[in-house]
Amino acid sequence: MTTGGDSIHCMGCYQEVDKCHCQMMVFMFHETNRKLIELELLERLVGNVLTSLIHIRIKNHVNRSCDKTFDVSQLSSLENWLETVVVSWLIRIYSGGFSKIMSLSDETRNAIDKFKQKLSYFLYETYTRFRIEQLFDIIIEYPDSQPAIDDLRVCLERTDLRKVLIESLQEALKTRLLHPGVNTPDIITAYIAAIRALRQLDPTGVLLETITEPIKIYLRTREDTVRCVVSDLLDDSPSDLADELVKGESLQLDDGSGDEENEDWDKWMPDPVDADPAKSAQRRMSDIISMLVNVYGSQDLFVNEYRTLLADRLLSQLNYHTEREIRHLELLKRRFGENQLHYCEVMLKDVYDSKRIDGHIQSNTSYTLEKDHFPMSALILSAQFWPPFKENWKLELPKIVQNQLNKYVKAFETLKGNRTLCWKPHLGNVTLEIELKDRKLDINVTPIHATIILHFQEKKEWCLEELAEVMHAPATVLRRKITFWVSQGLLKEISNDVFVLQEESSTKNRSLSDIVEEEEVESAMASASDQREEELQVFWSYIVGMLTNLDSMPLERIHQMLKMFASRGPGAMECGLPELRQFLDRKVREHQLLFSGGLYRLPKS
Repeated sequence: MTTGGDSIHCMGCYQEVDKCHCQMMVFMFHETNRKLIELELLERLVGNVLTSLIHIRIKNHVNRSCDKTFDVSQLSSLENWLETVVVSWLIRIYSGGFSKIMSLSDETRNAIDKFKQKLSYFLYETYTRFRIEQLFDIIIEYPDSQPAIDDLRVCLERTDLRKVLIESLQEALKTRLLHPGVNTPDIITAYIAAIRALRQLDPTGVLLETITEPIKIYLRTREDTVRCVVSDLLDDSPSDLADELVKGESLQLDDGSGDEENEDWDKWMPDPVDADPAKSAQRRMSDIISMLVNVYGSQDLFVNEYRTLLADRLLSQLNYHTEREIRHLELLKRRFGENQLHYCEVMLKDVYDSKRIDGHIQSNTSYTLEKDHFPMSALILSAQFWPPFKENWKLELPKIVQNQLNKYVKAFETLKGNRTLCWKPHLGNVTLEIELKDRKLDINVTPIHATIILHFQEKKEWCLEELAEVMHAPATVLRRKITFWVSQGLLKEISNDVFVLQEESSTKNRSLSDIVEEEEVESAMASASDQREEELQVFWSYIVGMLTNLDSMPLERIHQMLKMFASRGPGAMECGLPELRQFLDRKVREHQLLFSGGLYRLPKS
């Protein structure tokens, strides 16, 4: 109402109150609607405009109420909003102001029901597309985002947007995850979250299989993938893979076969029409660890990487404690089987035997009387069961140290008879007590660091090339290692590659413990990929023999014959079909093989 002078006017029709036409206008509006409904013309005349306005309102409401909210289900609140706000408004338009559908005619009720069905579908479609755009973030936040996943699963059943979801998420993975700027552990973490979230979204595993294929392909290109997976498996702090390992499920390799006896047929559902029937059982049964192993199609790389990691741990602690490693080994045996991890059992037994043998030697009177001024103990390894060591050069130890090692060998030979020891001088840990004029240091270093500083006890000034010749070490390696003592203030470079011992500290010592720690954790073992390359060269000799005798062969036939002849007996190696294809293709690029018409053959000399 407005007042103008002494009269009061209506805001609707701007007439005086006693002459207001609003009620008549509303009545005529609803009467017109009723007549148009009876003639079935209302939908044809204003349906498009009305639908467009409601669609805009639905989109705005979904964007406003659901943005960045993943931990609460939104479907029930959206359906309630559609019923109480949108549909109620429609009822008022169609019914002449009545708010209850019981008062509507059959024609009006049918019209509103049809409209409501269209709006309900549009609401689900809008919400589905909105969640698909956010699906990468939803996966990363899983399991906190499980309500959003549950909503999306219901929406996919009511909408035909599976293809849109696949294309959108694969593009998001490509742009936000699968590029050099993301660390391998972060990619693996995202892959694990995707496995869990997509299985919740689609229990058949079809979406998981299709969407994560680019992740699997990309992870194969990362050299540190296997090591990151194995490290996470054995991590003492809570992690997804460590939790999966504790579950103790058997490994399911991607060989196209499945154990149907273990399936719950009461809950069985057929695969979608776009599923690969050959992988049905594998999709339903593979757990997270199995899927990570199947990235490479073979468990050999993972077992070898575990051997390497186990060797690094045992060699770094040097205290004969193996309780933690035994626990991890028992868990892994439930996954990979006893035979695959037999070498690792021997490695742990070596540590136990080393403790016992070292105790006998230390209690040997003849050894204790002959030994020099410093105590020592040894970790005795069965060479054929441990991974290969990195030995590009052999460190020459100081005579006082070498004499002590020789005495230890003599005591061992006395105890073991026909067995002896071959030392790895670059491995181990040395505790030094260094006394200078103005300070005293107690420090643990590697043998090469200890050897460097012990030579400065004999002569206070050394040229780098001269010291490298005495130690039988490359000058480039020695230059990097000697930096530690320079940082500790014990050595000083007085000219290019000439170092002198500093008895007195002229400046405040600057500790580079981070550098030493980085060198300490550097693996002493050959990497799993290097070891695997050596093993594949064994297969290469078989392949050359086959092609020499049979002229040309397809990939599948080569693989079958390798399984028949080269993968038998104790310690036999396995080679999966994808790995063999990659190996043979590399030989083709190196011009050691020819490939034509699906057949491999040797080049003619």
